[in-house]
Amino acid sequence: MFDITLKNILANIWPMVVITTIILSSLRIAYLIKYKEKFIYYEEMLKLGFMIYIISLFYVVTFQDVSWSTSNFIPFKEIFRYQLFSPSFIKNVVGNLIMFMPYGFFISYFLKLDKKRYAVFMSFLISVTIELTQLIIGRVFDVDDILLNVIGGFLGYLVYRLLHNFKEKLPNFLKNNIFYNILVTFLLFLIVCYILNILGVVV
Repeated sequence: MFDITLKNILANIWPMVVITTIILSSLRIAYLIKYKEKFIYYEEMLKLGFMIYIISLFYVVTFQDVSWSTSNFIPFKEIFRYQLFSPSFIKNVVGNLIMFMPYGFFISYFLKLDKKRYAVFMSFLISVTIELTQLIIGRVFDVDDILLNVIGGFLGYLVYRLLHNFKEKLPNFLKNNIFYNILVTFLLFLIVCYILNILGVVV
């Protein structure tokens, strides 16, 4: 189910991703050259990844079909409506958790957050904004989505703190840009292979 959902998202957002990537990359490179700032590959890839994530999030919360659902203002009503580990539970409960984990991670990484309350507050603020916007444009408002998104953002923060603590324990010779560049390149390779596999491209 997750693969099918991701495939549908990719099929609809890839033109926007390609165009946005070229525009942002060219502007960023021009900025670095003009102001003679150092180019750090893994940092730039993470920034680009965050932009692609935002595009994907925008598509999910504004264009995906929600005709099967109605607004919910009662906490936990929708969460407990699904049978545990059923397809609907995976899509609507686990899906909302996973959807906001990258947000929690990215804001924690870029802002170097060391307090979980900041990640929780920012996740809450963005989730409420999304739900209210959906209500205004004629989609559905679900208070349970806010709860799940905030938990997902918090989990993303925990992932950041876990990796940060792991980084601090690395030997000094691994605490350099070359190692991080190789690691990010490897992760990007895995992600690209996974996406191509979902799209049915043999890799």
